[in-house]
Amino acid sequence: MDDLAKQLPKMTVKELRDLAKELGAEGVSGMKKENLLDFIRTAKGITEIKPHKVSKKPATKDMNVKEIKKWIISIKTKRAEALEKGDKRMATIYKRQISRLKKKSRKAAQIAAESAA
Repeated sequence: MDDLAKQLPKMTVKELRDLAKELGAEGVSGMKKENLLDFIRTAKGITEIKPHKVSKKPATKDMNVKEIKKWIISIKTKRAEALEKGDKRMATIYKRQISRLKKKSRKAAQIAAESAA
């Protein structure tokens, strides 16, 4: 059973249709791959195996508003330097970082206000 469950997503639509016909499905020629997979899994009593997702970003620590604002100021100076050099790409990257940090500071201020109340 486990072997079949791992093989099902790798099978072609034609192979899945043949397998579904053997299990007694009707109208398999019009079914899409996902529908065929669902039918076969329910017919065989197989639970879907989901791959383990790996987080690409490391967890960031929660900062208070003052720390975030200091970080914004330092990035603003880097952005100004990039604009002086004429590096528009880095200036745009710094601008996006600033926007994200501003959003984060607003959220941190909201959480602080809720916890204080």
